[in-house]
Amino acid sequence: MGEDIYKSSSSAKKLFDQANDILGFNLTGVMFTGTAEEQKQTKVTQPAIFLHSVAVALSNISFAPDMVAGHSLGEFSALVANKALSFEDGLLLVSKRALAMQHACEINPSTMAAIIGLEDKVVEDVCASLEEVVVAANYNCPGQLVISGSIKGIEIACVKLKAAGAKRALPLQVGGAFHSPLMEPARAELAAAIEGTIFSTPACPVYQNVNALPSVELNEIKKNLIAQLTSPVRWTQSVQNMVKHGAKTFIECGPGKVLQGLVKKIAPEVEVMSL
Repeated sequence: MGEDIYKSSSSAKKLFDQANDILGFNLTGVMFTGTAEEQKQTKVTQPAIFLHSVAVALSNISFAPDMVAGHSLGEFSALVANKALSFEDGLLLVSKRALAMQHACEINPSTMAAIIGLEDKVVEDVCASLEEVVVAANYNCPGQLVISGSIKGIEIACVKLKAAGAKRALPLQVGGAFHSPLMEPARAELAAAIEGTIFSTPACPVYQNVNALPSVELNEIKKNLIAQLTSPVRWTQSVQNMVKHGAKTFIECGPGKVLQGLVKKIAPEVEVMSL
């Protein structure tokens, strides 16, 4: 992961090498040659995705977005791309976020599931009817919503949602109930780190996960970034609002093309590409 850009771009190589120094371990070594088990470590996965995404964006001198957004962890990459966060501070926050989320998962064993083929309102109503903690966590695109909650709650919700007409209800191989109230211990830990970090005036608006609205005001950006851990990722709504405000081309930075696929399902009329 990321080895191609590391070898082809001197500016990207500098960021990769810098990341190893900042984190105090050989992140790039694990990214390039580590085992699947090593790459799944909490302290590796989130910083690795952040590093790859930022390196792709910052190593392209023509990259000058009019607006930015990121899905969950990607919001930190977006804030580096629009110059609200430095690379160094963004990487440190992502590392602290990963460890805080791992801690929250250990306190409250929990999980997530993808629900395919149901309207959002139906999923929301079923989740709200349960006694267990289960909430809508990721509004990925129309007909694809991820729910998050206690292990027992997700099991019950999957049965009820299939009965309500879901085409599929797929438990996900994740460490915990991200973007749910069960991440409260992580939110408290991350809040202190964010409040202690210097943010700069962004070069363009960031459409944030919590409310899907554009923001350039630093206190609002920080508040929403903190709330993100226990709130749903409103990706569908973010893309819809970006299109409403003039976005015609979406460029995905980082590994894979998952977001390009989601964007095309949300707004078939726009152009999508990788950087």
